[in-house]
Amino acid sequence: MDLIGWAASAATLATYSMKTMLPLRIAAIISNLFFIAYSLLLSLWPMLFLDLILLPFNLWRTAQILRLRRRVAATRSVDSLDFSVLKSYSRPRRMPAGTDIFCRGDTPDALYFIDSGEIRLEELDITLGAGEIFGEIAFFTDAKARTATARCTVDSQVHVVDEATFLRLYFQDPAFGMAIMKTITRRLVQSVERRPDMFQHSFAGPGAAAVATGTR
Repeated sequence: MDLIGWAASAATLATYSMKTMLPLRIAAIISNLFFIAYSLLLSLWPMLFLDLILLPFNLWRTAQILRLRRRVAATRSVDSLDFSVLKSYSRPRRMPAGTDIFCRGDTPDALYFIDSGEIRLEELDITLGAGEIFGEIAFFTDAKARTATARCTVDSQVHVVDEATFLRLYFQDPAFGMAIMKTITRRLVQSVERRPDMFQHSFAGPGAAAVATGTR
């Protein structure tokens, strides 16, 4: 009985020393199991009651972590990214063709999800369609300014997500954050390939043009 008690205590100590969530939950589950056995042997009913509640809670949290890991892995492996979750956090806005949603240099205040239609990012020479997002890059720049003008090329329906909601989703949902970073990286690469002249002045020193055009 003493060995079981010491093992339960050691598992609890290990729980508090873990740096990441999955090992922490596994150590907590082991601790719960040892304490349940210890409590049954010594008839420690309050301790038994507590660990019988904590055990399913820790199992549930562990399952959540594993599902989240699978979602992140799936996001990393797919080419087409699903941002439809943003529709749950906003209302659609109909915008006629020719509408400027924002202009280059504007202060960023929202992320946009295209429900239908087409949006052109003028300076980046990119046209986006249904299911894609735009307006996210400005939240990650020091200048805190829009890097391009977004204009409707046809009648469109767009969901607008405010900055606070976007940042909450980004930090709380790793799969969403991974999808955002993949989108930003893909668009930067596309911009360099299509308009290398826009990026040459961003590099200093010999060989700047080679870097900007991707030859180095």
